[in-house]
Amino acid sequence: MPSVLVVEDDPSIRQSLIEVLAEHGYAVRSAGDGFGALREVTQSPVDAVVLDLGLPDLDGGDALRMIRGISSVPVLVATARDDEAEIIRLLNAGADDYLVKPFSGGQLIARLSAVLRRTNHLPPAHPAHGVPGSRPVPAAEPLRPTTVGELAVDPGARTAYLSGRELRLTRREFDLLAFLAHHCGQVVSKRRLLTEVWREPYVDDQTVDVHLSSLRRKLGERAAAPRYLLTVRGVGIKLVAPR
Repeated sequence: MPSVLVVEDDPSIRQSLIEVLAEHGYAVRSAGDGFGALREVTQSPVDAVVLDLGLPDLDGGDALRMIRGISSVPVLVATARDDEAEIIRLLNAGADDYLVKPFSGGQLIARLSAVLRRTNHLPPAHPAHGVPGSRPVPAAEPLRPTTVGELAVDPGARTAYLSGRELRLTRREFDLLAFLAHHCGQVVSKRRLLTEVWREPYVDDQTVDVHLSSLRRKLGERAAAPRYLLTVRGVGIKLVAPR
């Protein structure tokens, strides 16, 4: 069974998270502070980490960067901070996803199982693989190298260049860009992106918005002055060559 490290300083919240995860078949370990989390990750690797940001000894963002320095374990950030800039900073620092407190046990399980599937840490037969009543997500079609204007994206090499300069993208930002490049000129809905890029149609649309905002910044544009990523209000997003 997949193992999860819960990093939460509040004993009652920590116990609630442990109980929810255990009920869904996860082997759970816990830590109440950042250095305890680092010891756990170093001494006995886990399949995922649920990381609170309000820790007594380290800011959760610092703990995240330290974990990333020693491990590629998937990290789901659990935070009361809902500021977009802060969320983008955490994703760029290596978080695989985030949950804004308060959240339900069902949302935690759905997000965690999605993260584990994306990172190939979750066996298909695991009971947390899907949400009750959900339908299987169709397999994604292979993506081809694509050039759009001065943007070149190669899914096989997992590289993206803009005007000859390699873009430093997170894993999810690259997946999003590669999918949009593959469907260049087509309007793609957020629901489709969640289904085919995130492989999890039950995650909220804000996840896409946060990653698009970060991706725009790295492409040197803003939503108010787009060049490559055009929003079609009420429909979706499309990648086009600048005029």
